[in-house]
Amino acid sequence: MFEKVLFGLIVLCGVVILACRYVFPQLAKREPEPWYLDYARSFFPVLVLVFMLRGFVAEPFRIPSGSMYPTLEIGDFILVNKYAYGIKLPILHTQILEVGEPKRGDIVVFRYPQDPSQNYIKRLIGLPGDTVEYYQGTVFVNGQKISPVKLGEYEYVDQKGQRIRGTEYEQTIAVDNSASASEVRFKTLALFSNHRSSAQRAWKVPEGQYFMMGDNRDSSADSRTWGFLPQENIVGKAFFVWMSWGNEDNPNGGGIDFERIGTRIQAETLSTGAE
Repeated sequence: MFEKVLFGLIVLCGVVILACRYVFPQLAKREPEPWYLDYARSFFPVLVLVFMLRGFVAEPFRIPSGSMYPTLEIGDFILVNKYAYGIKLPILHTQILEVGEPKRGDIVVFRYPQDPSQNYIKRLIGLPGDTVEYYQGTVFVNGQKISPVKLGEYEYVDQKGQRIRGTEYEQTIAVDNSASASEVRFKTLALFSNHRSSAQRAWKVPEGQYFMMGDNRDSSADSRTWGFLPQENIVGKAFFVWMSWGNEDNPNGGGIDFERIGTRIQAETLSTGAE
């Protein structure tokens, strides 16, 4: 939505500048020149620069919910790399240059498949062709158990002001299916109040799509409920917390959380397998 508004302002400024130069040249010769021409000339290059940066380099987003605890907190302002997986035309979302491919463990911002006007953020768990299983809080990828290592208790306040308690875990997963695949490590959360279903569920990820999950496994609307993520819906790769405004009810207090500013939010790379 913001991209469309920004593009509209660029077009408006451009029309004013061109109209005053070629259609009504007498307006451009006035002393002083009309305010609307002065504003258009001043804002046009700034708007173009912002549009190019947001469209092709990095875009800011704010975390509105607790689906990515403990990795991302409510009130975090993050930057998203727009060219990590390919360069796309703003607004049209058409890819014009392939740069890289999403990997397991990446934190990805994407346009929600059921409502593309909304941006979601989740962690990539399943690649095209993978079989992902979920049973009593445990994830299996292609039959391999993603074993959680318990770290301790964790507490946060959700967007409704409710105090939520759970257990923090550490998990490790291979980034792809190659023989030399690196592994990445990241943290997840299981809530004390959750009553896990004993039913085992499995999904086969289609080509050109991905399986996404929130790190807050018991409080996340993700591929377990709305299905797979099409590649064309990907916005970019989240990588950096540039500002964090804490909830006043949070155990860490409200206001600016200086400790989170500058936090790198991608998974930690552990090792590389034999070539």
